[in-house]
Amino acid sequence: MAVRLDHGDEELAETHEINVTPFIDVILVLLIVFMIAAPLATVDIPVDLPSANAQPQPRPTEPLYLSVKSDMSLTIGEEPVPEGTLAAVLEEKTQGDREERIFLRADKTVDYGSLMDVMNELRAAGYLKIALVGIESSEAP
Repeated sequence: MAVRLDHGDEELAETHEINVTPFIDVILVLLIVFMIAAPLATVDIPVDLPSANAQPQPRPTEPLYLSVKSDMSLTIGEEPVPEGTLAAVLEEKTQGDREERIFLRADKTVDYGSLMDVMNELRAAGYLKIALVGIESSEAP
């Protein structure tokens, strides 16, 4: 960049260089703002899940329902499942077919962590097709 010290001419010479320093400063400030604001947008958000109004899927002729009661006891159909024997009971009910869909129902008072423990136990037993059962709602959210 050249500086002209001769002031003999009243007309100033045009400079064809763009000063990008202010532009870079603004971009860096915006980057810092978004780096700080993005993590704050995903922390401590209360969630109140709505009921689903999706079309119900056709049921199999004899669905296998696994129910989690409020006291964390498990039942398959109408039969209670002793604690620690879920994999063996499912093996007997499905005749070893790990591709059969398990319909999981849980009481409203069962906390999310306990429900995930049951789902982890199903996954450990080899049953990966799990359908969550809820009350059908015809109302739009």
